[in-house]
Amino acid sequence: MYSSATSPTASRIGTAPRPPAAGTVRRPGLKPALPPARPVGRIEAPGFIPRAGERLLRPRAPQSVPVSEGWGRVDNAALAAPSVRAALAHITRICPAFSARQVLREDAAHILITGLIGRTPVVAKCLSPQAVQGDNRALLVERFRREVAVYRSFVRHRPPVRMPRLVAADHDRCVLVIERIPGRIAALERHPADAPTPGEVRAMLGAVRALNLWRPPTDVFQAPLDYQFEISRYHSVGQLTDRDAGDLRQLLHGLSHTGWQLCHGDALLSNIMLAPSGPVLLDWEQAGWYLPGYDLAVLWSVLSADTAARRQISQLAQVGGTLARDAFLVNLVLVLMRELRIYDVPGAGEEQRLMIRRLYDDAALARRAVRAAVGTR
Repeated sequence: MYSSATSPTASRIGTAPRPPAAGTVRRPGLKPALPPARPVGRIEAPGFIPRAGERLLRPRAPQSVPVSEGWGRVDNAALAAPSVRAALAHITRICPAFSARQVLREDAAHILITGLIGRTPVVAKCLSPQAVQGDNRALLVERFRREVAVYRSFVRHRPPVRMPRLVAADHDRCVLVIERIPGRIAALERHPADAPTPGEVRAMLGAVRALNLWRPPTDVFQAPLDYQFEISRYHSVGQLTDRDAGDLRQLLHGLSHTGWQLCHGDALLSNIMLAPSGPVLLDWEQAGWYLPGYDLAVLWSVLSADTAARRQISQLAQVGGTLARDAFLVNLVLVLMRELRIYDVPGAGEEQRLMIRRLYDDAALARRAVRAAVGTR
C-alpha cells in the first residue's frame, strides 16, 4: 500500500533519555520503515504510467533506514503545506487521535503521512489534489477504492500472508490508514540489478504461493484483467504478431474451464517488505482473480538478474500440470508486453536500453514457449 512512500531518516527525540532503574534493562525497539515509491498505474492494465526517458536502474526513493528508538521530529514545514493540510483534514475526520509526524511522500497521485494514533505507528494515504483534478482521476479513485475494499475484505477473511493491519478508511474521501511495519523493501527498483539472496527469494515465493492457494469466497474479489482485450490491444499496436495473438487465444480457449486464482496482481519486489516475521505484501489495489500463475509471471519478468530464481519460478508454475503451464505462459507474455510498453520510450538512457534489450529477449523466449505449448495440444 505504501509503496509510493519513502522513509526519511529519523532522528532521536530531543529530550534526553531517563537512566534505567536499577535491575532493569531497556531494550531498544525498531522504528518501522516504509517501502519505496511506486508510480501510478497504467490505465489499460496493471502497471504504472511511465515517464519518458525514465532511468530504469536508479532507485525511486531513498533506502529505508531502521531507527532504534523514537519517532523523529515533527516536520512542521512540510505539514503546513496547503495540500497536506487538506489531506490531514480528511485523515482526522476518521481518526481524530491521529498525530502527524512527517510527510513521507507527496507526488502527482498520493500523499503519504506518517504519524501516531496513541502509541501505534501508522501510515495514512490520501489522493493528492493533482490526482483529484487530473485526467486520470476516475482511474486513481477507482483503484484507491478497490484497495480500501480489499483491506476491508481481509478483515473478514484473513489471508494466509502477512500484510499491514487496517486501522481506518474512508471510501468516499479516499483515505486509508494502516499500521506501519518494520522491515526493508526487497528491492527499490522495479527491475533490480542485484538479485535478492536465495533465502529471500524462497521466502517471497512461499508467501506468494500461500496467497495463490488461498480460496476466499468468490464474490469478495473482482477480475481486474480482461485477457481477450489485452491480447487485442497489444496486437493492434504491433507488439504481438498475428501468430502471437492466435497462439495466445488458442491457449486461452483451452483454459476456458480452468479455475481462477487469487493473485496480488502487482507482486513486484518493491511491493514486498522483508520484515522480521517474514515477507509482507503491500499495495493491494490490483488484487483479484487471475489465470493461475500471474504473480509468478510478474516475479519472473523482474528477476532477469537471477537465473536460479527464474528456474525455480518456472518449476513452480508447472507443478499444476499442462493447464497451469499454459496459464503461466499467457500471463508471462502479457506482463512482458506491458513492461516493454512502459520502458520502450524515446530518450531512454543506456541502462534503460540494456533493460529493453533484455525484455525483448525475454519476450522472444516466451513467444517460443507459447508456440511449443500450442504445438503439443
